[in-house]
Amino acid sequence: MITFVRIDDRMIHGQTVTRWSLEYPCDGIIAVNDAAANNSVLKAAYKGAAPDKKTFVWTLDHFLENADKVSASDTRYFLITKNPLDMKKILVDDGFKPNDVKRVIVGPCNDRPGTVKLGNNQSITAEEAQAFEDMTKAGYTVEFALIKEAAIGEWPKFRDRFDVK
Repeated sequence: MITFVRIDDRMIHGQTVTRWSLEYPCDGIIAVNDAAANNSVLKAAYKGAAPDKKTFVWTLDHFLENADKVSASDTRYFLITKNPLDMKKILVDDGFKPNDVKRVIVGPCNDRPGTVKLGNNQSITAEEAQAFEDMTKAGYTVEFALIKEAAIGEWPKFRDRFDVK
């Protein structure tokens, strides 16, 4: 089962493993990113960041093929993607329902060309903004929080900075 949904451009790191698992029970982590899943060095590094958890680094297609098994499992997993576009594909385009989880927590999104800065280490593109809008329309609450205590707000607070449909 999925107990926590997060978008984080670092995917698996100390905050995810230690801090967020205090808020949301977790036995394992499923990181979904094609580049990482197809790179043995990255895959090993991510698995090494959570040595006491069952950790999987899967391609988007592999996750979608196994989504029903994940939902039905008694094991409590975090579902993490590196970017909002992949999470939108999972939640909106494919219609995956992560058990009772209706909140998507957005962590670090590095400053990049063409982004709008929402907060410290949280910058998004227009395409990513549309993905957040689509997730919201699908019934999810999108919250920007590097850590729970430092949340900067939910998607509606930032919507007017973008031309979303």
